[in-house]
Amino acid sequence: MDRRAFLTAGGMAAVGVGLSGCGARGARPATPSAAAPKRPLTLAPVKATWDRIVRTTVGLRPHRDAGFVLKPDTLDDRLLIHNYGHGGAGMSLAWGTGLMAAEFATEHQARQAAVIGCGSVGLTAARQLQRRGFDVTIYALAVPPNVTSNMSLAGFTPASGLVEQDRRTDEWDAQYRRAAEISYRQLQLMAGPYFGVSWLDNFTLSDQAPDPNRQQGNSGRPSLNAGFDAGRELYGPGEHPFPTKYAIRSPSIRIEPNIYLDALVREFLLWGGHVVIRKFDAPRDLMSLREPIIVNCTGLGARELFGDRELIPLKGQLSVLVPQPEVNYHTQGGLRPQPTQPGSLAIHMMPRTDGIALGGTSQRDVWTLEPDEGERQRVVESHMEVFNAMRGLKA
Repeated sequence: MDRRAFLTAGGMAAVGVGLSGCGARGARPATPSAAAPKRPLTLAPVKATWDRIVRTTVGLRPHRDAGFVLKPDTLDDRLLIHNYGHGGAGMSLAWGTGLMAAEFATEHQARQAAVIGCGSVGLTAARQLQRRGFDVTIYALAVPPNVTSNMSLAGFTPASGLVEQDRRTDEWDAQYRRAAEISYRQLQLMAGPYFGVSWLDNFTLSDQAPDPNRQQGNSGRPSLNAGFDAGRELYGPGEHPFPTKYAIRSPSIRIEPNIYLDALVREFLLWGGHVVIRKFDAPRDLMSLREPIIVNCTGLGARELFGDRELIPLKGQLSVLVPQPEVNYHTQGGLRPQPTQPGSLAIHMMPRTDGIALGGTSQRDVWTLEPDEGERQRVVESHMEVFNAMRGLKA
């Protein structure tokens, strides 16, 4: 990938719920070795061909090596709350960081707030403020579907492109953990067609047996995905239709960006919010706002607006296939070895109502919004290899 290893998406699963046994007294507990053979999976293959590609989109994830910024500040007599730099985890963490930003705001006596930015982070911060009695106006240069959040793959991937391991601190880890837990629960409650949030199976494909010790990160700190990967199930050769030796199935939350963001805008307006299209070039421009509380959710825009030079883009792109309603599972990994060239990630596929998204790119400090044709070729052809080799196992 890069001179430094970025955390990538991987912890996308439900928190397990333990149930006490109800069997007869003295019954012997089942042991893992007594598990029955798995019933082979039957899954519809993706029709991955070049003539089915309908579009390729590009988005710039707002990344900081030290992770997101979530803190109160002042701007003359205004309370300024920073909430930005979520990398590829903005859709995953936004409800949690939004709630924490709203908690900072409640310490102010006023109940009028301005939110700067109308992506996932701005919209959820605005809703969390509204839930606490604030009159909120969103000021933004662009609104959905013309925001970076609309370009995302959008699953619950709270550690994706978020932070470098050696930059983590105890204080930041505590903020992250709380934000991730709040968001994970909130997204579960939003499952359904209105918000475009749903559960589906994620399959991680590999020819190597999985490492059972997944809880420690490379820095000695606990993995950021720890606690969000329960319910995993290993399928070996002959038990799954993929052309790899192993497939790890885990419950995964999917977010359909176009449905989800439009629904958040509707909810915000329904609760009395207002949206004003406006550009801010410098902090002094914010002083013309009437609201005494300002929440900065500008993402990559905070680099110029507030001089945060640690902010850089991680350029990602998706090639989208014609939708297939019968495909209702997500995949990560493929037949080719893990890419080593900078900016190339393991491939991943996510089915949505608006098409089947194929991804696997994260180019550090690349600002262009033009698709990278070499990466497009690699990602699409790698998926073609996987799905053209799928076996039609019978149940």
